[in-house]
Amino acid sequence: MPTKNKGKSKKLTQEEFEKKVLELAEKNLTSEKIGEELRKQNIHPKEYKKKISQILGDKYIIPDIKNIETKLEKIKKHSEKNKKDKRAMREKGRIAAQLRRVKKYFKKL
Repeated sequence: MPTKNKGKSKKLTQEEFEKKVLELAEKNLTSEKIGEELRKQNIHPKEYKKKISQILGDKYIIPDIKNIETKLEKIKKHSEKNKKDKRAMREKGRIAAQLRRVKKYFKKL
């Protein structure tokens, strides 16, 4: 006869949860990816007092800004190799402006 608590794990304490989050942050995962990874392990962050971003504190990087910065770096590399690519030059300016707007937005919060 199969057991009823199949796939269930015991609930972690608050300290164990925070250690687990910091351990995953060491692997350069964003807060969203950390949440996904915890859910795969049947650990649901909503059951704990602090949010993942609060636990990370100063280490927390806003994913929107991180994604735009990586996109800007790729375009800068491309435009260095391809000097006459007008579309890439336009795109570089557009994404730089987008990054400024997003940084300004998150600074207000």
